[in-house]
Amino acid sequence: MAQMGRPGLSAGQKRELWNRWKAGESLSDIGRALGKHAASVFGVVLAKGGIAPPLRTRSRLALTDGEREEISRGLVAGLPFRCIAVQLGRSPSTISREIGRNGGRKHYRATGAEERAWQRAVRPKLCLLATNSQLRDTVAEKLQAKWSPQQIAGWLNVEHGDDEAMQVSHETIYKSLFIQARGVLKRELLSNLRSRRIMRRAKTSTTDGQPRGQIIGAVSIKDRPAEIEDRAIPGHWEGDLVSGAKNTHIATLVERQSRFVMLVHVGGKDSENVVDALIREVAELPVGLMSSLTWDRGMELAQHKRFTVATDVDVYFCDPQSPWQRGSNENTNGLLRQYLPRGSDLSAQSQDDLNIIALSLNARPRKTLGYRTPGDMFAQVVASTG
Repeated sequence: MAQMGRPGLSAGQKRELWNRWKAGESLSDIGRALGKHAASVFGVVLAKGGIAPPLRTRSRLALTDGEREEISRGLVAGLPFRCIAVQLGRSPSTISREIGRNGGRKHYRATGAEERAWQRAVRPKLCLLATNSQLRDTVAEKLQAKWSPQQIAGWLNVEHGDDEAMQVSHETIYKSLFIQARGVLKRELLSNLRSRRIMRRAKTSTTDGQPRGQIIGAVSIKDRPAEIEDRAIPGHWEGDLVSGAKNTHIATLVERQSRFVMLVHVGGKDSENVVDALIREVAELPVGLMSSLTWDRGMELAQHKRFTVATDVDVYFCDPQSPWQRGSNENTNGLLRQYLPRGSDLSAQSQDDLNIIALSLNARPRKTLGYRTPGDMFAQVVASTG
């Protein structure tokens, strides 16, 4: 059967994905390296709870990928099974079975045969918590009491040190929580973890050398000129990144005086993608209609200096965890949820789709504007500066 929708990741791409994930790279960085959307990478990582699967090996007696390629070439050349077997040093029955179970002479493809061979080789093994109900119930009870997996594992070792059946590592507990395909511990128990995260990075992962958590050269909102604060002068904007399902995002821009809204399609939440998208959309505005942009402390605007050079727009950053400092933007994000509810896959929205939603928002009368619309207010600004 032909594959529907977007093509998936090859075995080699998945290996690279996990290597990059363990090295501490962001989903967007991994997606760019693999030529995939960050949401696709997120789906693969989330399915495994952020825990890299062990490297699989094959029996020395199994056909290799290269041998399957030779079989495919032999079939294209019209060679008999026995001749192909001699070339590979395999028995004719091995070649016959391989071709027969993968579509026959006419439909045999080496890539598909290799993938199916790996699938057939899967031998699911139940984890410890799946085979010991007493241990599983004890772990679940302690998680509900908000114990951490490490505390549970240590307590079990103290309380049941002489009973090997009541021992479990904290890593096994984490895996059973994050890898829901195991069907052992209920996903609701995740809410009892202190971190509340939905997936785990391996302990060997690192973020060394990555500029995370700090925005170099950030100018505080406290240094923003007073005329921006009182909204008397147009051209000063607030911005934010709105998140959706599957690690998808869009940027929102709101002009402080008129409350005029622009919605921006972004390819990922990394700074390069976000800044490129903002530069593209700001270029659509008449010259002089954006003088400053106030953003939160998200690393998506770490490249703010590049944005300023490209647009001549000054960037100011809010204090950490202070969304009220971008009140107009926060209010607009709330209105936006009527069109894009929480949990929506925002990658499904093209820039044209977002423009239509923005048009609707800008045509709605606002109490704070005396029930005039942001679109009318912004049109007056454009006319006055033209």
